[in-house]
Amino acid sequence: MTRRFLFVLGSSRSDGNTELLARRAAEQLPEGVEQQWIDLAAQPLPDFEDLRHDSDHVRPTRGNVALLLDATLAATDVVIVSPLYWYSVSAHVKRYLDYWSGWLRTPGVDFKATMAGRTLWGVTALAHEEQEVADPLVGTLSNSAAYLRMRFGGVLLGNGSKPGDVLGDAEALARAKTFFAQDAPLARFPYETD
Repeated sequence: MTRRFLFVLGSSRSDGNTELLARRAAEQLPEGVEQQWIDLAAQPLPDFEDLRHDSDHVRPTRGNVALLLDATLAATDVVIVSPLYWYSVSAHVKRYLDYWSGWLRTPGVDFKATMAGRTLWGVTALAHEEQEVADPLVGTLSNSAAYLRMRFGGVLLGNGSKPGDVLGDAEALARAKTFFAQDAPLARFPYETD
């Protein structure tokens, strides 16, 4: 299968530090690798309604939910591009991940089996020098990948608060050059052993 990257932009600000860092990393992808960029602020999802136990599920055929579902299913690599908001993913990204719960029960999608073996990545910018404060965001993505038996490529972390600050983070820019070239292991929950 030809690699196809879906970049899910979760910032409330366009061209913010996280997006700038993700675009630097994406520039390093080999020619011919497809890229699709979806900005959740420009293509908002409605609030997620959990109907797991009391409703028939229907595959969406139009609108932003259908766009995101189709793009997610078509991707070999999903890149969550979310600034660190209150030590985790943004509200836009959280809503997108909540939709994964509904897609697990959507007839004809077989979401869990389809996503198994594909790769989840993250890119984030944070204002702290101490990168450990991003551990909840990393955990959210890693555990989501583990649940779906996806591979997890990790999270590219950059430092920046004001627009453009991340372009001064030489270490993050250096990591961006090889971020997508690394092998992504099968994601595991923290309690799983080899």
